[in-house]
This record gives sequence, C-alpha cells and structure tokens, in this order.
Amino acid sequence: MTTIYGIKNCDTVRKARKWLEAHDIDYTFHDVRGDGLNKKDLSAWVKSVGWETLLNRRGTTWRQLPDKDKETINEANAIPLMLAQPTLIKRPVLVHDKNIHVGFKPTEYEALF
Repeated sequence: MTTIYGIKNCDTVRKARKWLEAHDIDYTFHDVRGDGLNKKDLSAWVKSVGWETLLNRRGTTWRQLPDKDKETINEANAIPLMLAQPTLIKRPVLVHDKNIHVGFKPTEYEALF
C-alpha cells in the first residue's frame, strides 16, 4: 500500500503523482489540507524521519509565523503546529511499505520502487 500525502495544488506533489502514475504504481492521495492529518500519523513520521526533516521552513506559512514561534521551535511544539497548519509539512510525504520518504526526486523514487 502506498499513500502520498500533500496538497492538491503543490507543484512537487503533482510531479510525484505524475511519476507514480507513469510507473503504474497504485497509490492513494491524501490531501492534508482538505482531509486533515492525525497526530498518530504525524508522530510516526517524526519518529521515522525527524521533525526537522518534516518542517517546511521555506514556505509562506513558515514566514508568516510570529518570530517567537520560529525562534523557539522544537519537537514538542512543532507537532501541534504542523497539525494546526499542515502546510508547514514538507511535501510530499510518501508512505510505502511502512517506509516514510519526504520530498520528491525521481532518482529517490526509483530506488524506493
């Protein structure tokens, strides 16, 4: 079972989905903005890849956070922040055979599949 988590209008998510389709890989798409995200899944991702890997510090949502939040970010407050604002999560997050991969690069997907 393969699930790709992201946002419909994200270019990187679109590229990842297109790659999966071009390689005839069945997957489920989960829109973290529209469908939500639960703490259990996010905590599993953090445990697997680390909160720093998941946190998108390049996006608009991060830039709009108060400086106080950015300066004091740690695992304990990053998880609730990402749950409240899923666009703070780097995209896409691919869950395949219990492996978690963040981001999209064709060569990395080739190695996974």
